Formats: sequence, structure tokens, C-alpha cells
Amino acid sequence: MYMKRFFNLGLMQILSSASLIFALLACVDHNPKIEDLPGKELTFSYSVKDNNYQLDYYVGATIEFVSSATIPGERSWNFGDGNTASGEIVSHKYSQAGTYQVSLIIGERIFKQNIFISDIKPLMESFLISGDICEVQNSYVGFKVELPNPENLEEEYTWTFPEGSLDESGNPISTSTNKDPGRVKFSHVGSQSVKLQVKLGGRLLEESSKNIQVAYNKEVPTLYFAVKSGNIMALKLVNDAPAGMHIGPFNMEVKSGDRPLNILFKDSALYVLDCGRQFTYVNDADKNLGDGRIWVMTQDASRIENILINSGFAFDDPFYGYIEGSSLYFTDRNTGIASVKLTDRNQSLNRTSYPFIVENNRLGYYGKGMSYGATNACFGKIKNLWYWCKTYNGNGIFRFTDSDILSEAAQDKDPAPSAGIALESFSPKSFVYDEQRDAFYFSIYYPGLEGVYKCKLEELNAIKKREDLSAYKLKLKNGKTVTPITESGKGEGSPGEFIGICQLTLDESDGSVYFGLRSGDPDVKSGLMRYNPASGHIEHLIEGIEVYGVAVNNAKSKLF
Repeated sequence: MYMKRFFNLGLMQILSSASLIFALLACVDHNPKIEDLPGKELTFSYSVKDNNYQLDYYVGATIEFVSSATIPGERSWNFGDGNTASGEIVSHKYSQAGTYQVSLIIGERIFKQNIFISDIKPLMESFLISGDICEVQNSYVGFKVELPNPENLEEEYTWTFPEGSLDESGNPISTSTNKDPGRVKFSHVGSQSVKLQVKLGGRLLEESSKNIQVAYNKEVPTLYFAVKSGNIMALKLVNDAPAGMHIGPFNMEVKSGDRPLNILFKDSALYVLDCGRQFTYVNDADKNLGDGRIWVMTQDASRIENILINSGFAFDDPFYGYIEGSSLYFTDRNTGIASVKLTDRNQSLNRTSYPFIVENNRLGYYGKGMSYGATNACFGKIKNLWYWCKTYNGNGIFRFTDSDILSEAAQDKDPAPSAGIALESFSPKSFVYDEQRDAFYFSIYYPGLEGVYKCKLEELNAIKKREDLSAYKLKLKNGKTVTPITESGKGEGSPGEFIGICQLTLDESDGSVYFGLRSGDPDVKSGLMRYNPASGHIEHLIEGIEVYGVAVNNAKSKLF
């Protein structure tokens, strides 16, 4: 009984399998076999055969395809754009840019390769006629263009020059239709953008542009600033420019990063502290959401290197910084201050290699004005005394000496540092001290008190109440004050960490103070700002941009 059932079941499976095999064979579609990888028996090569552009695969270039297959049969080609050919060696021109899949077909076998065809684009270059830098109103610049034109089509050129450009005869020039526009000099400082539009055989090609870095004609300091969703920029700090000469920024053509809250200049290099995309509170239970880094670029942006990269705990990302000697001190989001050598490169941030020098709970302020999670802001040393801004869970400028730092967590018996807390409960965000003129500048973001202030260092201790601040508040010429964003949903951040004024920086030569403003007042535009001590007012340098960190290279130069 069981044997018979087993035999019948087995026979049914065999018949079913046979039927399935027959059905599969009956449905075979005799398509060529596609080879995923090249082999000696089925492969091909290709190259450009135009005399001038043998290394470039441009629209209109003659590309030769050579079969090196060893198997017999007719060689058929499909160029991926609807065109085909036959033969051992064939040629083809593409009329549009793109990626094309080229197929070599021999009998029932196919080998496919992708080829990328670039659109023709003029290659524009500029060169100085004489000298090492392009100096405003003095230096001439020449231009040349290389245009891949394998089919010898008609070429039409349109150059566009920035306002204030002069030709070699000293006449204003705004456009030129010559392939060589001749020598040009510039009347304004900063990145002067020269543009070139070309038609080839009547077809408009992609526009080319070139930033000419035009230096000032005197040696002055340089301000660097990081633009949100933009680049690192540089600006010559000029107070006596001739009438009609515009002092514009240099585009350093280096991305600012995600949130470079602080940038610092030291010994011909710019150090950037970028706290990354995640800078507000996040529940990083697995400690792997960190994405901040500290990086450095030379003052002319010719070299860029990473110093310290965080891919661990999000709260360890570098937020604010201070340079002393050969060390760069940096804070995390709310816990403490660590340091890294200026010469370190490509290091991974971890607390074993980069431990905290001081933490919230290793100062006698802990539990006496400062609590857990006190959000960090700008910090630094003034006359060997640390000034550390905190903006949440105890806020103010917490002052202490190196000897005040405890070796373990503070206890009730540990006294607070004798220097005391300045601007307690006012949420000071950033500061800079002009020692030469005894001027202490600070910003406050606390709602109702927002703005930038100036006082003498000794006057800090006397500021205890809201009304004490009014005498020190700085204003624009029209009487308005700067009001950084402090309202949730209208800017980056949340209470304790709003990005309104990230950093103040000082031009030591004249005492001017610079900062980026994210304005919360519709009557005062956001932008790059300066407090001008000569006029006693805050003024716009550049309107309509959002700025993170700012830093001055106080060494005077014509360019950077």
C-alpha cells in the first residue's frame, strides 16, 4: 500500500518535472548571450582619432571602435544612440552629451561597455602680463581660450567683464566678441568674475567663468568669513579706498561646510571648527551620529587638510575654539574643553586621545550657577584668565584660572573660582577683547536683551541687572540695534543655541569688530557687520548673506 503510493507519487513528480523542462525548452527565446566581463574571445577597445583631441571624448569627436575578439563571426555594433555599424574597425560620432552603452555582437554573444561623451566646453584661462599678483587699477590680465572643435564648426565668442574693467587703452570694456579680448585691468578689489559664452555651429555651449582675484594697492589686514551653504570668503579691510573703488570679497572657492560656528586665524592658516549637520539636541544612544570636524586651509586656499574628524558621539562635535601657542582648544556641545595640536592631521576624535581639560563638573561653579548640560558658546583667555560662555542650565561667562580646574567632580565643599561669573543669566554668546584699547565686546541673545555691547573689562562685574546693560549697547547710525534671531522656527537652533551672532573678531590695527548677524528684526538686514570705533556705530559691510564664523588675519598684505 505504502510502496504503491510512493511509486505513484514519484512517477507524478518525474512526469511533472519532464513537463516543466519541455515547457521551458519550448519557451526559449534565442537571444544573444550578454557577457558581463570582457574576455580574450569577446572584447573591444575605443579611442578618439581626431588629431587635436585624442584624449577627450567630446560631442562631434571621431571615436574609433576596434574589435579584439578571437571568436569567428561577423562583427556588428550598436552605439547606444540608435546608430549601428558592421566591421572589425568602425568609427562613430555622437551628437549629444551623455553616457551610451556600446555593444559588440558576434553571433549569439554580446559584450557591452559604457562610454561617456562630454559636451564641448570652452577652456578659459587667465594670466598676468607682469607681476606676482593682480593689483587693482595697475595690473593687466590676458585671456586665452581652448575650444575643442573636431568638426571645424563656426565659432562665436561673447566675453562679459565686470563693472570697472578697462581695456589696454584705458577705455571701459564690458563685452568683447573676439576670441582674444586683449589685455584687461580692473578698478575694483575682490573676485572679479569674467564670463565667456560660446556658440559652436550656432549651438550655445555651457558658459565658462573665471574669478580674477584682484588685490588692493596697499597692505591691509584681511577678514575671513564662512557663508551658510556657501564658501569661505575673504575681504580686505580698507578704510581709505579712493572714491569709486569698490572693495568686494574674494571667493576662496572652498566650501564653508555644514555649520562652521568658529573660524580662527594663526600663522598664515585658517582653522575651521564645523559642528556638522546635527548640532541641536539628539538622542544619540548608540553614539554614532557625530559628523563634525576641525580642518585647516592656507591663507590663499592652496592647501586644505583635516585635523580632527568626529564620527562617534554627536555631542563631541567641535563647536567653538580658541588658539594658544601650538594648541587649538575646542568645546563640545555642552560638557567641556579639550585641545588638539595645530600640527595634527587626519586624527579621529575620541576621548582617550583627546580628553577634556575641564568639564562642567570639574569647576566649583557646578551646582552653584552651572548645571549638567550647560550649552557651550565662545571661550578664550584674557590676561591668563579663562572666560567661558554658557547659554543654558546656568548661563553667563564663567571665569577661572588653570589652578581652579578640579581633578575630579566638584563637591559642595569646593568653592567657586574667585574670578566669579560675569553677565550671569544674560546668555552671552560671543566676545572679543581689545587689550590695546581696553574694550570688551560681547553679544547677548537672551530675548529682550539681544544685541552687541561694549564696556571696559573692569565694568563687567558691575553689570548685574537688565538696566545695567543699556549704557553699553551698540547701535547703527539710524539708532537701531542689532537683534539676533531668538525665536524658534525663524532660524537655526533652539533656546540656548540660536545661531544669531556666532563669533566676534577684532582688527587690531584700528579696533574695528566684525561679526555675522542673523537678524530677527525685519528693519535690519542680516549680513556681515562691523562696529566702527571711529564713528561709534555698527554698519553693514555686506547685506543679505548669512554668516557663521569670522576671523581676521592681522598681518597686512595686498592680497591674502
